[in-house]
Amino acid sequence: MDLNQTQQLLQYAGDYGTTILFSLAIFFVGRWLVTRIVGLIERALLKKANDETLTKFLCSIMRWVGLLFVVIAALDQLGVNTTSLVALLGAAGLAIGLSLQNSLGNFAAGVMLIVFKPFKKGDFVEAGGAMGTVDSIHIFTTTMTTSDNKEIIIPNGSVIASNITNFSARATRRVDMVFGISYDDDIRKAKSILESIVAEDKRVLAEPAPVIQVSELAESSVNFIVRPWVDAENYWPVLWDTTEAVKYRFDDEGISFPFPQTDVHLHNVER
Repeated sequence: MDLNQTQQLLQYAGDYGTTILFSLAIFFVGRWLVTRIVGLIERALLKKANDETLTKFLCSIMRWVGLLFVVIAALDQLGVNTTSLVALLGAAGLAIGLSLQNSLGNFAAGVMLIVFKPFKKGDFVEAGGAMGTVDSIHIFTTTMTTSDNKEIIIPNGSVIASNITNFSARATRRVDMVFGISYDDDIRKAKSILESIVAEDKRVLAEPAPVIQVSELAESSVNFIVRPWVDAENYWPVLWDTTEAVKYRFDDEGISFPFPQTDVHLHNVER
């Protein structure tokens, strides 16, 4: 290799080396700027909107879009024909989209969950065949924690396609209970006991007024419905405590809980 070839080689190495360095600088600086800017936007949105789920969802999209532009700018610095690259990415995106229709459906469902807000983080809901407290709503999935501390990850498509029951949407809830007594017991006395138990519980709301009525003359029992209204956070404690109190008071007052029974009549047929 003569001197001229060596100089040309060094010149090419210098030119391409500079180009590569500039491309790397664009990539790393651009990535840092995207992360920094998205972080500032996220903090500003959290202070203003106070909606963590929506903020994280939007910032996640902005972060990926920003990184895409950074990569295209870095490749353009290397001399790559970015126009053809964008067209290629578009064609690849279409092919991937056709093959990942379910994933795109989950993405669209995630957008709908964020926009229409049938529930938010911390709500106790039943959706997608599961029941639990909402931990987070991501682009493709929703994460819940069950009452026994199990984590459930549900595709957003399954959530949006099913009935959504939000137990935390209202400040108050009605506790529905049914208690049966024997036909031999005094209905007025049993009703008075139930009314006193509900009235003595300070967690029961005065409005709407509790409903305590005979609802059914069943095969083996006279059934009462007991329906007090409580604050949502008191639903389970009131249900459990009232059920326990009814058992103790009925035992003390001689009110019996009948067992399901069937009368069988036997007839002897003489031949």
